[in-house]
Amino acid sequence: MKIFCTGASGYIGGSVAAHLIAAGHQVSGLVRSPDKAEAVRARGIEPVMGTLDDSAVLAQAARTADIVVNAASADHKGAVTALLDALAGSGKLFVHTSGSSIVGTRAKGGRSDAVFDEDTPITPSPARAARVALNEFILAYRDKGCRPAIVCPSLIYGDGLGANPNSVQIPLLIKLAKKRGNAAHAGPGENVWSNVHIDDLVTLYALAIEKAPAGSFYFAENGELSMRDACVAINRMLGFAGPPAAMSMTEAAAEWGEGTTEDTMASNSRVRARRARQLGWKPNARGLIEEIEQGCYREMLRFWRPQS
Repeated sequence: MKIFCTGASGYIGGSVAAHLIAAGHQVSGLVRSPDKAEAVRARGIEPVMGTLDDSAVLAQAARTADIVVNAASADHKGAVTALLDALAGSGKLFVHTSGSSIVGTRAKGGRSDAVFDEDTPITPSPARAARVALNEFILAYRDKGCRPAIVCPSLIYGDGLGANPNSVQIPLLIKLAKKRGNAAHAGPGENVWSNVHIDDLVTLYALAIEKAPAGSFYFAENGELSMRDACVAINRMLGFAGPPAAMSMTEAAAEWGEGTTEDTMASNSRVRARRARQLGWKPNARGLIEEIEQGCYREMLRFWRPQS
Protein backbone atom coordinates (compact mmCIF):
# COMPACT_ATOMS: atom_id res chain seq x y z
CA MET A 1 0.00 0.00 0.00
CA LYS A 2 0.96 3.63 -0.46
CA ILE A 3 1.35 5.36 2.92
CA PHE A 4 1.89 9.07 3.48
CA CYS A 5 3.57 9.90 6.79
CA THR A 6 4.07 13.30 8.37
CA GLY A 7 7.03 13.50 10.73
CA ALA A 8 8.92 11.01 8.56
CA SER A 9 12.27 12.49 9.59
CA GLY A 10 11.43 12.38 13.31
CA TYR A 11 11.61 9.83 16.10
CA ILE A 12 8.13 8.29 15.88
CA GLY A 13 7.42 8.92 12.20
CA GLY A 14 10.84 7.79 11.03
CA SER A 15 10.63 4.61 13.07
CA VAL A 16 7.10 3.84 11.87
CA ALA A 17 8.08 4.52 8.26
CA ALA A 18 11.07 2.17 8.50
CA HIS A 19 8.88 -0.59 9.90
CA LEU A 20 6.28 -0.13 7.15
CA ILE A 21 8.91 -0.11 4.40
CA ALA A 22 10.35 -3.35 5.79
CA ALA A 23 6.84 -4.82 5.59
CA GLY A 24 6.70 -4.01 1.87
CA HIS A 25 4.71 -0.76 1.82
CA GLN A 26 5.57 2.32 -0.26
CA VAL A 27 6.06 5.27 2.09
CA SER A 28 6.20 8.97 1.29
CA GLY A 29 7.01 11.50 3.96
CA LEU A 30 6.59 15.20 4.62
CA VAL A 31 9.92 17.03 5.03
CA ARG A 32 10.78 20.71 5.40
CA SER A 33 14.23 20.96 3.84
CA PRO A 34 16.43 19.49 1.08
CA ASP A 35 18.75 18.02 3.72
CA LYS A 36 15.89 16.13 5.34
CA ALA A 37 14.61 15.09 1.92
CA GLU A 38 17.97 13.54 1.15
CA ALA A 39 18.06 11.81 4.54
CA VAL A 40 14.62 10.20 4.24
CA ARG A 41 15.22 9.20 0.61
CA ALA A 42 18.31 7.31 1.77
CA ARG A 43 16.02 5.28 4.03
CA GLY A 44 13.61 4.44 1.22
CA ILE A 45 11.04 7.17 1.92
CA GLU A 46 9.87 9.33 -0.99
CA PRO A 47 10.10 12.94 0.25
CA VAL A 48 7.20 15.38 -0.06
CA MET A 49 8.43 18.92 0.41
CA GLY A 50 6.29 21.10 2.67
CA THR A 51 5.25 21.94 6.22
CA LEU A 52 2.21 21.30 8.38
CA ASP A 53 0.90 24.70 7.31
CA ASP A 54 0.86 23.75 3.60
CA SER A 55 -2.74 22.56 3.38
CA ALA A 56 -2.70 22.01 -0.38
CA VAL A 57 0.44 19.88 -0.20
CA LEU A 58 -1.01 17.80 2.62
CA ALA A 59 -4.34 17.32 0.86
CA GLN A 60 -2.71 16.21 -2.39
CA ALA A 61 -0.43 13.76 -0.60
CA ALA A 62 -3.39 12.33 1.33
CA ARG A 63 -5.51 11.88 -1.79
CA THR A 64 -2.75 9.96 -3.59
CA ALA A 65 -2.05 7.65 -0.61
CA ASP A 66 -4.01 4.64 0.58
CA ILE A 67 -3.26 5.42 4.24
CA VAL A 68 -2.15 8.55 6.12
CA VAL A 69 -0.09 8.46 9.35
CA ASN A 70 0.24 11.79 11.17
CA ALA A 71 3.29 11.57 13.43
CA ALA A 72 4.55 15.15 13.19
CA SER A 73 2.43 16.92 15.80
CA ALA A 74 -0.22 15.95 18.33
CA ASP A 75 -1.63 19.48 18.33
CA HIS A 76 -1.63 20.98 14.81
CA LYS A 77 -5.35 21.24 13.99
CA GLY A 78 -4.79 22.91 10.62
CA ALA A 79 -2.77 19.98 9.31
CA VAL A 80 -5.23 17.45 10.72
CA THR A 81 -8.17 19.27 9.10
CA ALA A 82 -6.46 19.43 5.71
CA LEU A 83 -5.64 15.72 5.80
CA LEU A 84 -9.04 14.57 7.04
CA ASP A 85 -11.01 16.76 4.63
CA ALA A 86 -8.98 15.27 1.77
CA LEU A 87 -9.85 11.76 2.99
CA ALA A 88 -13.54 12.41 3.69
CA GLY A 89 -15.74 10.05 1.70
CA SER A 90 -12.81 7.88 0.62
CA GLY A 91 -13.00 5.20 3.31
CA LYS A 92 -9.24 5.56 3.81
CA LEU A 93 -7.44 5.17 7.13
CA PHE A 94 -6.02 8.15 9.03
CA VAL A 95 -3.81 7.29 12.02
CA HIS A 96 -3.09 10.24 14.31
CA THR A 97 -0.42 10.34 17.02
CA SER A 98 -1.50 11.82 20.34
CA GLY A 99 0.26 11.53 23.71
CA SER A 100 -0.67 10.26 27.15
CA SER A 101 0.00 13.60 28.81
CA ILE A 102 -3.70 14.17 28.01
CA VAL A 103 -4.37 12.35 31.31
CA GLY A 104 -1.49 14.08 33.08
CA THR A 105 -1.87 15.43 36.57
CA ARG A 106 0.23 18.45 37.55
CA ALA A 107 1.55 16.95 40.77
CA LYS A 108 4.90 18.73 41.25
CA GLY A 109 6.66 15.40 41.44
CA GLY A 110 4.13 13.74 43.73
CA ARG A 111 2.48 10.39 43.01
CA SER A 112 -1.08 10.03 41.74
CA ASP A 113 -3.06 6.80 41.99
CA ALA A 114 -5.28 7.68 39.03
CA VAL A 115 -4.94 5.12 36.22
CA PHE A 116 -6.67 5.50 32.86
CA ASP A 117 -7.67 3.12 30.11
CA GLU A 118 -9.44 4.05 26.90
CA ASP A 119 -12.86 4.14 28.54
CA THR A 120 -11.89 6.26 31.57
CA PRO A 121 -13.32 9.80 31.42
CA ILE A 122 -10.64 12.47 31.09
CA THR A 123 -10.65 15.95 32.57
CA PRO A 124 -7.50 17.37 30.98
CA SER A 125 -5.29 20.04 32.44
CA PRO A 126 -5.63 23.44 30.74
CA ALA A 127 -2.39 22.72 28.88
CA ARG A 128 -3.88 19.60 27.28
CA ALA A 129 -7.54 20.59 26.79
CA ALA A 130 -6.96 21.54 23.15
CA ARG A 131 -5.29 18.19 22.44
CA VAL A 132 -8.22 16.27 23.90
CA ALA A 133 -10.62 18.38 21.83
CA LEU A 134 -8.55 17.69 18.71
CA ASN A 135 -8.70 13.95 19.40
CA GLU A 136 -12.49 14.15 19.59
CA PHE A 137 -12.56 16.19 16.37
CA ILE A 138 -10.49 13.51 14.60
CA LEU A 139 -12.58 10.57 15.76
CA ALA A 140 -15.79 12.34 14.65
CA TYR A 141 -14.63 11.90 11.04
CA ARG A 142 -15.76 8.29 11.29
CA ASP A 143 -19.13 9.79 10.34
CA LYS A 144 -17.64 11.52 7.27
CA GLY A 145 -16.65 8.51 5.25
CA CYS A 146 -13.11 7.83 6.39
CA ARG A 147 -11.43 5.62 9.01
CA PRO A 148 -9.81 7.70 11.76
CA ALA A 149 -7.80 6.05 14.52
CA ILE A 150 -5.55 7.45 17.26
CA VAL A 151 -2.44 5.92 18.80
CA CYS A 152 -1.64 7.58 22.13
CA PRO A 153 1.86 6.65 23.37
CA SER A 154 3.04 7.04 26.92
CA LEU A 155 6.71 7.84 27.68
CA ILE A 156 8.59 6.42 24.68
CA TYR A 157 12.11 5.07 25.06
CA GLY A 158 14.62 3.19 22.97
CA ASP A 159 16.68 3.86 19.86
CA GLY A 160 14.56 5.02 16.95
CA LEU A 161 15.21 6.48 13.53
CA GLY A 162 14.99 9.98 12.09
CA ALA A 163 16.83 13.21 12.70
CA ASN A 164 16.09 12.90 16.42
CA PRO A 165 16.53 9.20 17.26
CA ASN A 166 15.25 9.49 20.81
CA SER A 167 12.29 10.89 22.71
CA VAL A 168 12.04 13.46 25.48
CA GLN A 169 12.09 12.47 29.12
CA ILE A 170 14.95 10.01 29.50
CA PRO A 171 17.46 12.00 27.39
CA LEU A 172 16.58 15.13 29.38
CA LEU A 173 17.28 13.30 32.64
CA ILE A 174 20.55 11.82 31.38
CA LYS A 175 21.85 15.11 30.00
CA LEU A 176 21.05 16.87 33.26
CA ALA A 177 22.74 14.12 35.26
CA LYS A 178 25.91 14.46 33.17
CA LYS A 179 25.82 18.22 33.64
CA ARG A 180 25.38 18.05 37.42
CA GLY A 181 27.35 14.88 38.16
CA ASN A 182 24.22 13.36 39.68
CA ALA A 183 20.74 12.54 38.40
CA ALA A 184 17.97 14.90 39.51
CA HIS A 185 14.19 14.87 39.37
CA ALA A 186 11.53 17.53 39.90
CA GLY A 187 10.20 17.54 43.44
CA PRO A 188 10.25 14.17 45.24
CA GLY A 189 10.27 12.28 41.92
CA GLU A 190 7.44 10.00 43.00
CA ASN A 191 5.37 10.87 39.92
CA VAL A 192 4.76 7.90 37.65
CA TRP A 193 4.67 7.61 33.87
CA SER A 194 3.66 4.58 31.88
CA ASN A 195 6.16 3.81 29.16
CA VAL A 196 6.56 1.98 25.87
CA HIS A 197 9.59 0.93 23.81
CA ILE A 198 9.76 2.46 20.33
CA ASP A 199 10.14 -1.04 18.84
CA ASP A 200 6.85 -2.09 20.42
CA LEU A 201 5.15 1.16 19.48
CA VAL A 202 5.79 0.78 15.75
CA THR A 203 4.17 -2.66 15.79
CA LEU A 204 1.00 -1.09 17.21
CA TYR A 205 0.88 1.33 14.27
CA ALA A 206 1.21 -1.60 11.88
CA LEU A 207 -1.55 -3.47 13.71
CA ALA A 208 -3.81 -0.41 13.67
CA ILE A 209 -3.27 -0.09 9.93
CA GLU A 210 -4.31 -3.70 9.48
CA LYS A 211 -7.21 -4.00 11.92
CA ALA A 212 -8.35 -0.78 13.64
CA PRO A 213 -12.02 0.04 13.11
CA ALA A 214 -13.11 3.62 12.40
CA GLY A 215 -13.10 5.78 15.51
CA SER A 216 -10.55 3.70 17.45
CA PHE A 217 -8.34 5.08 20.23
CA TYR A 218 -5.38 3.15 21.64
CA PHE A 219 -3.10 3.91 24.56
CA ALA A 220 0.38 2.41 24.15
CA GLU A 221 2.20 1.23 27.30
CA ASN A 222 4.04 -1.78 28.62
CA GLY A 223 4.83 -0.90 32.23
CA GLU A 224 5.35 2.20 34.35
CA LEU A 225 8.08 3.83 36.42
CA SER A 226 8.54 6.79 38.73
CA MET A 227 10.92 9.54 37.70
CA ARG A 228 12.96 8.84 40.81
CA ASP A 229 13.41 5.18 39.84
CA ALA A 230 14.49 6.30 36.37
CA CYS A 231 17.04 8.64 37.97
CA VAL A 232 18.38 5.85 40.19
CA ALA A 233 18.95 3.73 37.09
CA ILE A 234 20.64 6.67 35.35
CA ASN A 235 23.03 7.12 38.28
CA ARG A 236 23.91 3.42 38.13
CA MET A 237 24.47 3.63 34.38
CA LEU A 238 26.69 6.69 34.72
CA GLY A 239 28.56 5.32 37.72
CA PHE A 240 27.44 8.12 40.07
CA ALA A 241 27.31 7.17 43.75
CA GLY A 242 24.48 8.11 46.06
CA PRO A 243 20.81 8.88 45.51
CA PRO A 244 19.49 11.31 42.90
CA ALA A 245 18.75 14.89 43.93
CA ALA A 246 15.33 16.48 44.33
CA MET A 247 15.03 19.84 42.57
CA SER A 248 12.53 22.51 43.46
CA MET A 249 9.98 23.26 40.75
CA THR A 250 11.70 26.61 40.16
CA GLU A 251 15.04 24.88 39.70
CA ALA A 252 13.53 22.26 37.39
CA ALA A 253 11.77 24.91 35.31
CA ALA A 254 15.08 26.72 34.89
CA GLU A 255 16.49 23.52 33.37
CA TRP A 256 13.56 22.33 31.26
CA GLY A 257 11.09 25.20 30.97
CA GLU A 258 7.87 25.58 32.93
CA GLY A 259 5.60 23.70 30.52
CA THR A 260 7.88 20.70 30.15
CA THR A 261 8.44 20.59 33.90
CA GLU A 262 4.78 20.85 34.90
CA ASP A 263 3.22 18.66 32.20
CA THR A 264 5.96 16.14 31.52
CA MET A 265 8.77 15.85 34.05
CA ALA A 266 6.79 16.42 37.27
CA SER A 267 3.39 15.05 36.24
CA ASN A 268 1.78 11.63 36.41
CA SER A 269 0.56 9.82 33.30
CA ARG A 270 -0.57 6.32 34.15
CA VAL A 271 -2.43 4.47 31.40
CA ARG A 272 -3.32 0.91 30.44
CA ALA A 273 -3.32 -0.23 26.80
CA ARG A 274 -6.38 -2.44 27.15
CA ARG A 275 -7.77 -1.94 23.66
CA ALA A 276 -4.39 -2.32 21.99
CA ARG A 277 -3.95 -5.72 23.62
CA GLN A 278 -7.49 -6.68 22.61
CA LEU A 279 -6.47 -5.82 19.05
CA GLY A 280 -3.67 -8.38 19.35
CA TRP A 281 -0.74 -6.14 20.31
CA LYS A 282 1.97 -8.05 22.19
CA PRO A 283 4.79 -5.75 23.33
CA ASN A 284 7.97 -7.66 24.17
CA ALA A 285 10.92 -5.25 23.95
CA ARG A 286 13.31 -4.74 26.88
CA GLY A 287 12.05 -2.72 29.83
CA LEU A 288 13.00 0.87 30.55
CA ILE A 289 15.41 0.16 33.42
CA GLU A 290 17.28 -2.41 31.34
CA GLU A 291 17.39 -0.04 28.37
CA ILE A 292 18.89 2.69 30.55
CA GLU A 293 21.49 0.51 32.24
CA GLN A 294 22.41 -1.91 29.46
CA GLY A 295 20.90 -0.68 26.20
CA CYS A 296 20.87 2.26 23.83
CA TYR A 297 21.30 4.98 26.45
CA ARG A 298 24.62 3.56 27.58
CA GLU A 299 25.66 3.34 23.93
CA MET A 300 24.62 6.95 23.29
CA LEU A 301 26.89 8.34 26.00
CA ARG A 302 29.86 8.49 23.68
CA PHE A 303 27.98 10.89 21.37
CA TRP A 304 26.94 13.32 24.11
CA ARG A 305 29.30 16.15 24.97
CA PRO A 306 29.55 17.70 28.43
CA GLN A 307 27.81 21.09 28.68
CA SER A 308 29.96 24.05 29.58
